[in-house]
Amino acid sequence: MRTRIRHVLAVAVAAMGLVALTACAAIPTDGPVRSGQAIKDESVSGVDFRPYKPNVGADQTEILRGFIAAATGAQDNYAIAREFLSADFSQQWNPRQSVTIRDGSGTVERADDRELTYTMTASATVDSEGEYTQAVRPTSSTLTFQFVQEDGEWRIAYAPDGIILTPVSFESVFQQHALYFYDPTYRFLVPDERWFLARSSTSTRIASALLAGPADWLKGAVVSSFPEGTQLSLNAVTIDSGTALVDLSSGALRASTVDKVRMREQLSKSLASVATVSSVSMTIEGASLSVPDSSGANAQVDPDIDPRPLVEEDGVVGYATAGTGKVAKLGSGVGDTVADLDPTSIALSASGSTAAVGNRDGAIVVRGEDHLRVDAREDLVAPSIDDLGFVWVGQSSDTRKITAYGLGGDPHQVDTSLPRGELVSFQVSRDSTRALALIDTADGPGLYVMAIIRGSDRSPTSFGAAVRVQAATGTAVGATWVNDTDVASVGQTTNGPNIVRTTIGGQSTTLPKPDGRATAISGGSGGAMLLRMSDGQVLQSTGGGWDTTGVTARVLGTQR
Repeated sequence: MRTRIRHVLAVAVAAMGLVALTACAAIPTDGPVRSGQAIKDESVSGVDFRPYKPNVGADQTEILRGFIAAATGAQDNYAIAREFLSADFSQQWNPRQSVTIRDGSGTVERADDRELTYTMTASATVDSEGEYTQAVRPTSSTLTFQFVQEDGEWRIAYAPDGIILTPVSFESVFQQHALYFYDPTYRFLVPDERWFLARSSTSTRIASALLAGPADWLKGAVVSSFPEGTQLSLNAVTIDSGTALVDLSSGALRASTVDKVRMREQLSKSLASVATVSSVSMTIEGASLSVPDSSGANAQVDPDIDPRPLVEEDGVVGYATAGTGKVAKLGSGVGDTVADLDPTSIALSASGSTAAVGNRDGAIVVRGEDHLRVDAREDLVAPSIDDLGFVWVGQSSDTRKITAYGLGGDPHQVDTSLPRGELVSFQVSRDSTRALALIDTADGPGLYVMAIIRGSDRSPTSFGAAVRVQAATGTAVGATWVNDTDVASVGQTTNGPNIVRTTIGGQSTTLPKPDGRATAISGGSGGAMLLRMSDGQVLQSTGGGWDTTGVTARVLGTQR
């Protein structure tokens, strides 16, 4: 994503900077058994496309369409695609800048005797860092291609840097991987989703991107354990019997013992999505690096919650058991205190000892049997709570300011870069590093993710730039964190609830519509989603359709 993830899809399209693919060798059928060599992660998975070369006598349109189609073949640094280019331009063209995913086949039109235009509808882009941006609305782009004749054959003398892929081709040759950085307390590992070619030194690309740091929009909210300036010492990460061998530059010597453990943990978690990697070994400039087995590691990844819905029903606040609908009251006095406040919303801390409650009197902090009203303004959205001691409150009439209250009521006003509109919901991620805001605008619902920047005392000081992700259509109802990578939003349409689940830095999915009218959405356990309907029924989805839970609720709460 970096700063570019917030831009409108670029007209100039391009592909990742990736190392060339190696061809598959024939499998011998006889001869002695021989030991294999360590591999450099050159060909691990994905579909092996073999695009057509230019036909003799092809006209400009055929050359242009053949060139675009050849973008599926990354072998030998897109060697086949370069055959469609002139000798002078062949090595100037950069297919490694980004990728544009197109809808439809695109239209070719003549602009001049030696110039054609190609118009397409772009649904998403991936930049040179592997950061994916989905178009909130389909975006039309027109690209210009110039031609020259060489030895009687038309060749492309100019093309915008990059490649264009269909959705099917993109999903066949690119794969999604998460880079992991720490939250400032080192309690959590926070994902930064990237997309890399499935067959081009994936481990090397992941390690290089990890060392380069988080996407721009996440900077300030997450930290890396690698000393600044640390790079790969060798050109590639090698894999030997499932162990990724990562040789770092001398800058890594500045790391403390605890940081070295964390460095290995970041690498291990980030490389875990590569099928050929089962462990990580680090060296510095070829010298072995002593790293203890533990001490400072084992940060949480995607913290889970109680599988039972958090609800208020019939004056009882607690966890409801699916099937029976029986509610087990929250302990430590929290359940009784919240119930007495006649809540309209409930957000519970991970420990279960603190809650942020919304009711007709404003936003209230509940700690055991004690409660404190921290905000009495009108038109407040449901307050959210983090695990660093803050309750977050926003007004529906003001998208530019959010107030984070300490548990003692001390306010910290935090400005946002959100667009004007009506704030519908605001929720902090379970790792307390990011915030999710749903806004109703004149153009429809807008869903945004922002990094939370904090001071040395952990109090919030600012938000990072707002990154827009795909939102549900219709009248905005609410949005929620599903897990550490996915968010979901719901909008009510004349045909029922529209629910969209979106991966931050990835793709979105529209879920089947349940019958009725939705009033609230909440993240469940194990990546499930909970939906409260207007009749109080609580539905659950694990990615497909919606199932009844047997639970009814006047209020569906949010767990951390």
